Amino acid sequence: MQQYFRKTTPAAPLAVFRLLFGLMLFGSIVRFWSKGWIAELYVQPRFFFPFYGFEFVKPLGPYTYVIFAVCGLSALLVAVGLFYRLASVCLFLSFTYIELMDKSTYLNHYYFTSMVCLLLLFLPAHAYFSVDAYRRPRLRAGQIPAWCLDSLKLLVALLYFFAGLAKLNSDWLLHGLPLRIWLPAHNDVPLIGFLFNYPWVSLVFSWFGCLYDLSIPFLLWNDRTRPWAYIAVVVFHGLTALLFPIGMFPYIMIVTALIFFSAPFHLALLRAVSRGLSIPTTFLVSQRPYTYPPLVTSAIQVTFAFFFLFQLLFPFRYLLYPGELFWTEQGYRFSWRVMLMEKAGYAQFTVKDHLGHQTIVNNTEFLTPLQEKMMATQPDMLLQYAHLLRDYYSTHGFQQPAVYVDSYVALNGRLGKPLVDPNTNLADKQDSFTHKEWITSFNDNIYGF
Repeated sequence: MQQYFRKTTPAAPLAVFRLLFGLMLFGSIVRFWSKGWIAELYVQPRFFFPFYGFEFVKPLGPYTYVIFAVCGLSALLVAVGLFYRLASVCLFLSFTYIELMDKSTYLNHYYFTSMVCLLLLFLPAHAYFSVDAYRRPRLRAGQIPAWCLDSLKLLVALLYFFAGLAKLNSDWLLHGLPLRIWLPAHNDVPLIGFLFNYPWVSLVFSWFGCLYDLSIPFLLWNDRTRPWAYIAVVVFHGLTALLFPIGMFPYIMIVTALIFFSAPFHLALLRAVSRGLSIPTTFLVSQRPYTYPPLVTSAIQVTFAFFFLFQLLFPFRYLLYPGELFWTEQGYRFSWRVMLMEKAGYAQFTVKDHLGHQTIVNNTEFLTPLQEKMMATQPDMLLQYAHLLRDYYSTHGFQQPAVYVDSYVALNGRLGKPLVDPNTNLADKQDSFTHKEWITSFNDNIYGF
């Protein structure tokens, strides 16, 4: 291990990653802003669903635009490598704040992006081909510790591996679910759309997706298979972008996979960029190694060890809870489970008290359509909404209101059934990391991880 930690590698791949990753995030913020999603998702709603333990993170009304502006500017500064250390801190904090503002908008790739931003805080991504390195020649370094680059590769590999591991379940491999539900809706795609009507195509896509996720990190890491593996990356994520509206994630993964390519490949890219921007290529010539102070090196290595230990263990926390994971969703988020289930349902709430007051809630008075859709199938969001109703109606004439819900949820095309016992007063239940015993039994089996 000591020999490995003394090993160095060219800095060009990390510089290219910094440049492309920063530009992708900057483009994502511009896209989000231009489509009016900031106002729609974070300014106009009356209520938000915070993550447990992060209730203090909430939108700031019109000032929410400032958070997005800071995030976009930080991403651009990280891309060009200007004031990199400060910019990377601001990027991590602002993006993570945006991610945590409302559970309704949770996506796995937001979590991945936050974790990449966290790693970049500690990496010398600005030591090569950056404005900082141009302004401060003493910072410029053509070699970096090998573990700096490998840490990013390992994070990408873990994402893929856990995504593939999660697909080893009976719904995905034996029944082609939920793709069997989703693909027929895209039968108008030119040339191949008609195939999506056949159930066997869903099975083929399911098996290919599972094998792809489980194998692609190893194929990208191998010199001989890397070019073919990258073609698979482009095809896989290109199809994902075409068929499913999951934002910038497919493009981020296509760009991220480039980090596995060799240093000469990245150096050629940087020379092409230099020629296009009329930057002297002598700026790319440096063999000086970047070195951390010894104490800083040890501190970062210990931090990374705990970071990756957490990433290895946290996805398995669902094993601590009884019941079917897809049904209860206890331990589902932040575990690289991507597009594994189709849940549809509705939730009708009744509020009553001991004085005889009673009302059936119109959810649209409190929630946006997206929030209502997400809330109706996720137990912790049902509980949060019940508490909102309890607090609201206690100030509108109800005495210690009780909140009940009639919730029917269909998982992967099964018949709908209550997610919560309709006789459970959710106003009295508290959220925590412990098992939510008020979630009904699934009464079916989905075998696998």
